[in-house]
Amino acid sequence: MAVTLDSGRSRRGGTRWKPKAEINVTPFVDVMLVLLIVFMISAPLLAPGILVDLPETVARDLPAENEPLTITVLPDGSVYLQETEVPVADLITRLEAVAGTGYDSRIFIRADGDVDWSSLADIMARINAAGFNNLGLMTDPVQQ
Repeated sequence: MAVTLDSGRSRRGGTRWKPKAEINVTPFVDVMLVLLIVFMISAPLLAPGILVDLPETVARDLPAENEPLTITVLPDGSVYLQETEVPVADLITRLEAVAGTGYDSRIFIRADGDVDWSSLADIMARINAAGFNNLGLMTDPVQQ
């Protein structure tokens, strides 16, 4: 807190100094600007997910009402539900546990471009047979 001395005239004609309290906000503004820059730089790096090389297509983005469930399939055959690795045999039970009774909830499947089509079709068939009908395949947009 900074203190500024205010000069005022006393009755005897001399100068008398009275303290005037005020807050110096410049250091607070400096700290806030530094924090803003730090968070702006670090926010994109905090995006969770598993690195997948998605195939590129010319499809439009689907509108998203809320965050959908995501199943990721890697080229080595490992399957992830959200960010947790799940054996293919346990995928449906874990999916039902996460989705609850929300069989209409949207499920996005992110498959690497090098994934064998038969294994991807098997995973999609298992999910469909369990009663989840709102499936979508994720791709990257074509870079023009």
